[in-house]
Amino acid sequence: MTTAKSTICLWYDSDAEGAANFYAKTFPDSSVDAVHKAPGDFPGGRKGQVLTVQFTVLGIPCIGLNGGPVFTHSEAFSFQVATDDQAETDRYWEAIVGNGGQESACGWCKDRWGLNWQITPRVLTDAMAAGGAVAERAFAAMMEMGKIDVAKIEAAVKG
Repeated sequence: MTTAKSTICLWYDSDAEGAANFYAKTFPDSSVDAVHKAPGDFPGGRKGQVLTVQFTVLGIPCIGLNGGPVFTHSEAFSFQVATDDQAETDRYWEAIVGNGGQESACGWCKDRWGLNWQITPRVLTDAMAAGGAVAERAFAAMMEMGKIDVAKIEAAVKG
């Protein structure tokens, strides 16, 4: 197996394998590629426990490190998932929030492992890229939302 030149390393308390399996089940172009057990004791774990998990999320290579509770995820890092319609937006949102995650604002949510996600319909990113009054209206509509409502963004775009 070839290692990517750049890989995102995500720190988990102890369940990197569970997270990787969830992502592989939930998102296309995602997989669990390898599970590596610790050859010796380490901070937060023992020899023979899962230490790292190589996985891919939406085509992005990642390594999950079971490092213990020393560091936690924050909103400073998130995966942004572009969706094509309300059904796809709902599917990803519900998968994350409904699996022990939590809702936030403006299309953000957090999975049960504390990793942050932005579930962002393309209609919203297209409106923001348009700039001017269209972007202002779409932005104002988004600021009132948790999960993004595609119909409301489309209505805002039309004015």
